[in-house]
Amino acid sequence: MMAADRLSGAAGVEVHPVPPDRGRMVAPPRTGWLRLRFVLLPLLPLAALCLPGAAAPPAPPATPQLAATPPMGWNSWDSYGTTIREAQVRATARLMASKLERYGWRYVVIDEGWYESAPAPGSRTPQLTMDAYGRYIPNPASYPSAAKGAGMKPLADYIHSLGLKFGVHILRGIPRQAVAENLPIQGSSFHADDAADTSSPCPWNGLNDGVKQDSPAGQAYYNSIARLYASWGVDFVKADCIDANPYRGGEIQMLSMALRASGRPMVLSLSPGPAPIANAGALAANGQMWRMANDLWDVWQVRNDNGFPQGVENLFGRAAAWEKYAGPGHWPNGDMLPIGELRPNPGWGRPRASRLTQAEQQTLVTAWCVFRSPLIVGGNLLLSGPQTLALLTNPEVIAVDQQTTGNHPVPLDDPQTLVWVAMATSPKLLGDTYVVVVNLGEQARHISESWAALGLPAHSYRTRDLWQRKNLGQQEGVDVTLAPHASELLRLDPSRG
Repeated sequence: MMAADRLSGAAGVEVHPVPPDRGRMVAPPRTGWLRLRFVLLPLLPLAALCLPGAAAPPAPPATPQLAATPPMGWNSWDSYGTTIREAQVRATARLMASKLERYGWRYVVIDEGWYESAPAPGSRTPQLTMDAYGRYIPNPASYPSAAKGAGMKPLADYIHSLGLKFGVHILRGIPRQAVAENLPIQGSSFHADDAADTSSPCPWNGLNDGVKQDSPAGQAYYNSIARLYASWGVDFVKADCIDANPYRGGEIQMLSMALRASGRPMVLSLSPGPAPIANAGALAANGQMWRMANDLWDVWQVRNDNGFPQGVENLFGRAAAWEKYAGPGHWPNGDMLPIGELRPNPGWGRPRASRLTQAEQQTLVTAWCVFRSPLIVGGNLLLSGPQTLALLTNPEVIAVDQQTTGNHPVPLDDPQTLVWVAMATSPKLLGDTYVVVVNLGEQARHISESWAALGLPAHSYRTRDLWQRKNLGQQEGVDVTLAPHASELLRLDPSRG
């Protein structure tokens, strides 16, 4: 790019002209240097190499499985859209550490926009920050600790110091501006134009082109961003515009390979949805979680099962189809929980309290738990009241999400009643059964079903209501009156029944 074509930016950062609908900020490119890396291998003692019977070195400890249970955390999108700042992230992390971490909530995930220099609600002309290798980096105006090339590492270190884990949102592919300038790809001889698939941009976000699937240059680019995130200490990557509309199986595999080669365990969350169930095997092999449907928001039901947004009830059928693919390391994802306060700048609609009733919010959490979906809160934790926190701090309910097996819906003749059952896997609760009952109707209804009708052995069980934290005594079936869209979550103990 000619010097005359370049506009001067603030604080020594250059702002480059970009295609009409996009802008970005970049650090001055680094040129004229070559970094050599040397690896020194420690020498084994000679005796260990030569003497018969010498003890073998101890085996390295086994690496814990990524997402052995459904991940639990918080994501900024439902409350902040693209506008969250570092101070708000840190405050949210402190609240999570003090009030939620003991219940399993660990991931703090910054969604779209952390690389925008002037994020604003609904902005269509953001300026973007990236390094000389075409990789998005945080804007220091929104993330002051990222100044002087520190990236997200100071923020990640802070979140880790609280005992939590840190995640970021990315778009699949390579920035169009990197392609326009044909920037070099870090750690390789390739340039952006070698990697870009300009025929496959994200249809709802014009920032990036896809990368050429199964190409060395495309793999080199994904490897470069994975190394960057690993150097920051990222634990969770939400990759968007990749598993539906369109489904990009080659890019999913390339990104998965890059994260695995980075040397740091990072959960890969694939978005949006609905992911094609025909590709369940590939999704499970490459990602730890993937979306079952389009974006979930604070509505109960919409008519279009594939449209935007999706409602809570729309996910019930999808969860039934996907449940058999759920297991350690791979979890179908119902999307974030739009509960509590969706403000100050939600990713969709006006700032508001969740439009779901309190009963519907409880049903949402209950359903996601029995579906074994990842639990990612979308509401603003800093504004959460007692009712919202109560939904997130019931260990007996969370155990349904984290420690169950055999989860499945029960077919009934009543189309206005939904029932799921699951078996407890907690050592203290082996043999216990969980039963979820939901009133799908628009009026309060009395629901009565024997355990046999739910496919369980026909005898009485010692029954506990998990939301009420109340023992109900011996029962021979479900017998409850539920408000519209309300639910009941029971644990049945046969050994003492």
